[in-house]
Amino acid sequence: MEGRCLRILILTERFYPEEFIINDLVTEWSGRQDRIDVLTQVPSYPLGRVFGGYRNKLFQKEKRGPVTIYRFFTLLGYQKSLLLKILNYFNFALLGSLAAVVMGNRYDKVFIYQTGPLTMALPAVLIHKLYKKELTIWTQDVWPDTVYAYGFRKTRLLSFFLDSLVRMVYRSCRNIFVSCEGFIKRIKPYVPGRAIRHFPNWPLLGRYDHGTRVRLSRKFNFTFAGNIGKVQNLENVIRGFSLAVQSRDKMQLNLVGDGSYLAYLRDLVKRENVRNVVFWGRKALTEMPGYFNASDVLVISLKDNPLFALTIPSKFQTYLQAGKPIFCIMKGEVKDLVERYGIGLCSRPDDIKDIRDGFIRFFRMNRTQRSRYSKKSRYLLEWLFNRDKILADMNNIFWKQK
Repeated sequence: MEGRCLRILILTERFYPEEFIINDLVTEWSGRQDRIDVLTQVPSYPLGRVFGGYRNKLFQKEKRGPVTIYRFFTLLGYQKSLLLKILNYFNFALLGSLAAVVMGNRYDKVFIYQTGPLTMALPAVLIHKLYKKELTIWTQDVWPDTVYAYGFRKTRLLSFFLDSLVRMVYRSCRNIFVSCEGFIKRIKPYVPGRAIRHFPNWPLLGRYDHGTRVRLSRKFNFTFAGNIGKVQNLENVIRGFSLAVQSRDKMQLNLVGDGSYLAYLRDLVKRENVRNVVFWGRKALTEMPGYFNASDVLVISLKDNPLFALTIPSKFQTYLQAGKPIFCIMKGEVKDLVERYGIGLCSRPDDIKDIRDGFIRFFRMNRTQRSRYSKKSRYLLEWLFNRDKILADMNNIFWKQK
C-alpha cells in the first residue's frame, strides 16, 4: 500500500446532520488525498424522527463534498420504548452487515466510531473476518458496563454473551482508541497485552461563531445543555435548585436540550411548583455559543454509578471552550478534574441539600471569583483537550500503513 491513496470506511451510528464529533473528524480527513466513505443509518437522533430532507428507505446513497455516505433504514420509536431501542441496535447490526458483505472488500481500513451499543461494530468485524481489512475503533461508551448501568440484571447467561461480544470486537481491532482514560482498565482484560490509547473528544464550539446573542434573563443564570435523559440526574438537580431558589429568587436554571426524560421533568417542575426553571428545547450546535455566553455557570451532571465515574461527557470539553465556571454534580474523573484544576465547584449527585448548597455558593460569588475559574478552564482545555494535538497523535497511528 506504500505511496498510494487509501480507501477508508467510517462506520458510525450517528452522522451529519446529527451533531457528533465524528462529523468534524470526517471533515478533517476528507481534505486528504485518500477516499473517505461513511456507512451509517438514516438520521433521527435525538428526536426519534427522520430529519427533514431524508426518507427512511432501506438503502440510499448521498454525497457531502468529497465524502460518499451510504445510509440504511433506522427503526423509529426508540426514544419511548426499550424494546424498540434494542431492536434498533439489532437492525443496525443486521443491515450494516448486509452492506458490509457487499462493500467491505473495497476498503483498506475501517474506522468504527462507537457511541452506543458495541453491537454496532459487528459490520466492521464481518469485513475483517471476510476480507482481512484493518479495523480501528474509537470507543465513546464502554461495554458491558453500560448495559448493567442502564438496569439490566447481571446474569450468568447475559455476562457470557456480552463478554464474548466485547472480546471478539476488540480482538478484531488493530487499534483501540478510548475517549475516557478510565475506559482503559475496563477494556484491558479483554485484550491483555494490547495497547489502548486515550484520545479524548475535543470541543466543537471553536468551529462556530461566538458572536451569537441570546437573552436568558436578568437573573443569575445556571445552564445545563445536552441530552435530557434519566442518567443525567436532572431530577436531583431541579430539586436542589428548588431548595436554593426559595430564599434567592434571582437565580434561573436553564435546560437546553431534548431527550426521553424531558416530559417527566416538565411535569416535575409543574407538579412541585419549582420556580425559575426554563426549558429551551433542543438548539443547533451553531446556536449554543449564545446560550453559554449568556450564562453565569454551566452545569454538568450524571447519576452516581461506577460507569459514569469513568466517563467524561463531551459537554465537559464544550463547557471549557465556553470559558464559564462549572458546577459538577457527579463523581469520578470530571469531579477530579474540576477540583484539581480549580475550574468550579462540585456537589454529590445523590445529595439534594449538597446540590442546593452548590447553587447558593456560586450565587454568592462575585465576578472576580468566577473569572478565576474561567482562566483555569482555558488552561485545562489547551493542555488536555487540544484538537490539533489530539488529531495529530491519532493520525500518526491510524494512517500508518502496514
